[in-house]
Order: sequence, then structure tokens, then C-alpha cells
Amino acid sequence: PALRGEGGEAAGARRKGRYVSSVGEAAQALRAGGLVAFPTETVYGLGAHALDADACAQVFVAKGRPRSDPLICHVADVAAAEALVELKGEALELLRRLAGDFWPGPL
Repeated sequence: PALRGEGGEAAGARRKGRYVSSVGEAAQALRAGGLVAFPTETVYGLGAHALDADACAQVFVAKGRPRSDPLICHVADVAAAEALVELKGEALELLRRLAGDFWPGPL
């Protein structure tokens, strides 16, 4: 979903340069161990760098989320997913097929 500005116009369409700048600022915050809010296909999410345990702990605290409720890890592509999990054979082929069929989007 696009962020909406005054008059309901998509913020990215009106201020593309600012949108690109915001993505860079979010990436910098993640690298520094901070939290970022971001739109998903349904709601806004609160995220941290998935490989930074301290930053992920901040997400649980900020959301009041129990540790028994795991976080979602968003990845850019199949290569990024493959770098995070050990899949072989049929499981790896299934990941690649599903990603090819459904990405971009939730999987």
C-alpha cells in the first residue's frame, strides 16, 4: 500500500525523491540496530535487522509481544532466503517454485 498524502495522493508519486531517501534512512537505521516501521500488503510492520538479536529483542519489547510468538523475516529474493536457512533437495526446489509463483507478495 502506498503512503497517502494530502488529498489522498500517493506519497511516493508526489515525492519520489523523499521516498527513496526514506528507504535509505530505514536501511541505515537497521544497520545501526534500530527499529523501522514499514507498510506491508495488509498492515504496517515494525522491524529490525533479522540477524541482530538485540534489535529483534527490541521489537518484542516495543510491541509487547511474547517471545513464544516468533517474528517474520522479510527477504528480498530467493538467494537471500537460501542464505538464511539450510534447505536441500526437494525442500529447496519447493522454495524456488513457490517463490517463482508468488513473489513479490507474502509466502
